[in-house]
Amino acid sequence: MATLKQLRTRVASIKNIQRVTNAMQLVAAARMRKAQEDILAARPYADKLENILRRLSGSVDTTLNPMFVERPVERLAVALITSDRGLCGGFNSSVSRQVTSLASESEGIDLSFAAIGRKGRSFLVNRDYNVVADYMDVFRDLAFPAAASIAGDLTSRFVSGEVDRVVLVYNEFRSVSQQIPVAHQLLPIVPAESVEDESEEFIFEPDPRRLMDSLVPRHVNFQVWRALLESNAGEQASRMQAMDNATKNAGDLIEQLTQDVNKARQSTITLELMDIIGGAEAVV
Repeated sequence: MATLKQLRTRVASIKNIQRVTNAMQLVAAARMRKAQEDILAARPYADKLENILRRLSGSVDTTLNPMFVERPVERLAVALITSDRGLCGGFNSSVSRQVTSLASESEGIDLSFAAIGRKGRSFLVNRDYNVVADYMDVFRDLAFPAAASIAGDLTSRFVSGEVDRVVLVYNEFRSVSQQIPVAHQLLPIVPAESVEDESEEFIFEPDPRRLMDSLVPRHVNFQVWRALLESNAGEQASRMQAMDNATKNAGDLIEQLTQDVNKARQSTITLELMDIIGGAEAVV
C-alpha cells in the first residue's frame, strides 16, 4: 500500500494535470467557436457553387474541360486530412479507419496518398502506404492560399493523367459531439443527373468554355478549403470534449485518492495513539 507521502504527491500531480486539461479545454472551446463560425459561413457558398456547376455541366460540352473527364479508375489519389497534434479523442482514428476501408475496397487499383496533417502522415507511413506528398502545419495558420496550393497539386496530377480519380477523406463537422468521416470525390467533377421531364437552357456570357475555365478551378479550390474547415472545426470540438473528459476523470481520481489519504492519516494517528497508550501503561 502506498504511504501517506506518496498519496499526497499523487494528489498534487493529478491536480496539476487537471489544471492543464482544464486550460486546454477552454482554449479548444474558443477555437472551436471560431472554426464553427467559419465552416457554417463557408458551407452555403460551397454547396451553391457545386450545384451551379453541376447544373451547367448538363448544358455544355464537358469535354471542353479536362476536370469533367471520366476515365477507367486504375490509379486513385487519396488526400487524407487529419490533425497535426493529438489529445483529440478518436478524431484521427475514425478518419484513418475510413482510409483503411477505402483501401480494402480498392484492390487492384494503384493507390497514392497526400497526407495533410502529421497524424495522417504517421498513420500512412507506418502501414507502408505510398505517400507522394505531405502538408504539415496547415492548421497552425489556416488560410485559403494553403487550400488553393493543395488543390492545385491534386488538379495537376489529375489533368496530367498521373491519376484517374481524386478523393478527399476527412471528418465532417456535424455538431460539437459528432464528427463523421467522409470520402468525397473531388475529381473528376460529377455532373448532375439528367431529368427527362426537366430541361434547362442557359444563355452564356462569356462563352461556355471561358465560364467553365473560371468556375471549375474555383470550385475545386473551395471544396478543399471546405474540407480543411470541416476538419479544423471537428478537431477542436473533439479536443474540447477529450479535455473535458480528462478534467472530470482527474477530479474523480483526486476524490478517490483524497479518501485514501484520509484513511492513511487515520491509520497513522491510530497507531500513534496505541503507541502512546502502550507506553503509558508500561510506565504505570
